[in-house]
Amino acid sequence: MLFEGKTIQVHPLDDGIYDVVIDHKNDSVNKLDQATLAELSEAVKVLNDTADIKGVIFSSVKDVFIVGADITEFTQMFTVSEEDIIKNLHEMHAIFNAIEDLPCPTAVAINGLCFGGGFELSLACDFRIMGDKAKVGLPEVKLGIYPGWGGTVRLPRLIGVDNANEWICGGSEKRPDDALKEGAVDAVVETSQVKAAAIDIIQKANAGKFDYKARRVEKQSPIKLNQIEQMMAFESAKGVIGSKAGPHYPAPIAALKTIQKHANLTREKAIEVEAKGFAKLAKTDVCAALVGLFMKDQAVKKVGKGYESKAEPVNQAAVLGAGIMGGGIAYQSASKGTPIIMKDINQDALALGLSEATKLLDKKVSRGRMDSRKMASVLNSITPTLNYGDFGNVDVAVEAVVENPKIKKAVLAEVEGELKEGAILASNTSTISITDLATALKKPENFCGMHFFNPVHQMPLVEVIRGEKTSEEAVARTVAYAKAMGKTPIVVNDCPGFLVNRVLFPYFAGFSKLISDGANFLQVDKVMEAFGWPMGPAYLLDVVGMDTAHHADSVMAEGFPDRMGHDEETVLERMFNLGRLGQKNGKGFYRYELDRKGKPKKIVDEEVPALLEGLATSTREFTDEEIIERMMTPLCIEIARCLEENIVASPAEADMALIYGIGFPPFRGGACHYLDQIGLDNFCAMAEKYEALGPLYQPTEEMKNMAASSRKYFG
Repeated sequence: MLFEGKTIQVHPLDDGIYDVVIDHKNDSVNKLDQATLAELSEAVKVLNDTADIKGVIFSSVKDVFIVGADITEFTQMFTVSEEDIIKNLHEMHAIFNAIEDLPCPTAVAINGLCFGGGFELSLACDFRIMGDKAKVGLPEVKLGIYPGWGGTVRLPRLIGVDNANEWICGGSEKRPDDALKEGAVDAVVETSQVKAAAIDIIQKANAGKFDYKARRVEKQSPIKLNQIEQMMAFESAKGVIGSKAGPHYPAPIAALKTIQKHANLTREKAIEVEAKGFAKLAKTDVCAALVGLFMKDQAVKKVGKGYESKAEPVNQAAVLGAGIMGGGIAYQSASKGTPIIMKDINQDALALGLSEATKLLDKKVSRGRMDSRKMASVLNSITPTLNYGDFGNVDVAVEAVVENPKIKKAVLAEVEGELKEGAILASNTSTISITDLATALKKPENFCGMHFFNPVHQMPLVEVIRGEKTSEEAVARTVAYAKAMGKTPIVVNDCPGFLVNRVLFPYFAGFSKLISDGANFLQVDKVMEAFGWPMGPAYLLDVVGMDTAHHADSVMAEGFPDRMGHDEETVLERMFNLGRLGQKNGKGFYRYELDRKGKPKKIVDEEVPALLEGLATSTREFTDEEIIERMMTPLCIEIARCLEENIVASPAEADMALIYGIGFPPFRGGACHYLDQIGLDNFCAMAEKYEALGPLYQPTEEMKNMAASSRKYFG
């Protein structure tokens, strides 16, 4: 062995070729953490000093190649000054440049996932061999930065500016066929053959069949486009990339501008441009928020794995109640590999549920994401039935009937008698107390909530609700089933609205108070969408459905009368009483018409202002800042209450629930991160301006204590 570290080993092969093997022994995947990079630097120095070296390949003993840099190190790395970040980047560049400058041909055997810094290492090599099941890509823009170890320099010179813009600014993963077609890799082989193919291409390069030195010159030289061609390539891309990224995500446009700046430079100067731009992005609030989200997502997954490790597998599921929601649950379960029985008392409802699943599968087939054989297999995994014939084999049954406690209790009691010993029963309720529903059951310890968000196939969150008598076994198995369905489960304790709706309705209450004080709902929607929400509160109420929201509002008012109760007519009640239910009947705050794709298109309805007359005693102008403060303050205070009452276990889970459940702006990092960014002292001072609006606007004593002692939710 030529070199042996904890992660990097260098083994001699035949014909003077050496194999740099990456094996991160402390992890299930390979990551380029600081310790690994230090070892890589030492290994490359040893290789450079090795006499008669004929070639170097880079390989992995794991099922992945390298998933990227160690993101857990980013927070600390980015706290230093821009100058120090640039200095650290140049140290990394020195390693990758040394690989590119080795006195022999180099190749990388990409046997699995190869992202970020892992792919940048691959770009520093002369040849790239990719396994037929591998994926490559540069996803850094999703963290608010761009590739900083030479990716913006080498990739455009390798595959062309247009392709590189799409790879880097879109942050997308690439499958073997696309990577080969666009020139990012040199060959695609069976995964088991990647190492042999890498050795083979080195031998052919040494035999003169491939000119590896010419490849290096191309990667280290200016981009081969004249000034007019460059202008066309970059200026035309700015509009497309800018519109996709939006105003809150600066990294994609910054990446594009960086590539444009160094297009006419050689490697050393181009790297300097890349490093300066990277350092600026690394210091932004958006980067801090998005890196924080990654960390929180990992924390949530770790909690989920903890539950999953204690759970028996779910081999057979059932859903009670077909229709749109039941059909969505059935589709999601079957498409991810868990067979499911879909029961209803009505044949038409079963047909609707199957139609929903078929429609979703048809879309996958039409987009080339599934073939007809797989579609048939998924549909065969959904068993529609009007009786309980096969329920004795069910491991988890999800009740998804109408949001009515009497009906739910009757259905739950009925199905409990049909399930085998130890089977778990869950209710897909958005507001009704799990503890209360459990009173209808003989074994409440086997019962919990499993709140899916609509549409089921798109929304990643599932709230798993623990009632007073719910066992840990029931929670664990439900979490395991949610994960098997491809969802992110977050365990919460029982209360009106659970976590997400409990926090959402104070936000809606803020909207109602603005309208009653004379605000224009169109302005409120515009401001909150500019703030980063995917839709403003009026538009969101239309999408949720005014009847659904009205019911949930009454549950919140009953559960928390001190701050969510109201005697006056709200804008929500006005719209509900007028029968303007939103998208489901084509009229709410807006009118809706189907576009050519069959999706509801929002249209401003000139009749609505007259319909809202009398809700406000007068009209007045609100600044954008006032609207944001009055909308966000009740939401933030309610999430603090949920943490203090142990409805949710951690700020990380709270933030991810809001991002996955209601579309809280990701670039703001979640409500707890948002409070940390503002500073609790500043937030509490700001809230004082609105304390006359009632308890929803009054911070808790714990928030005031945290503010006084400069504590944060994320230390």
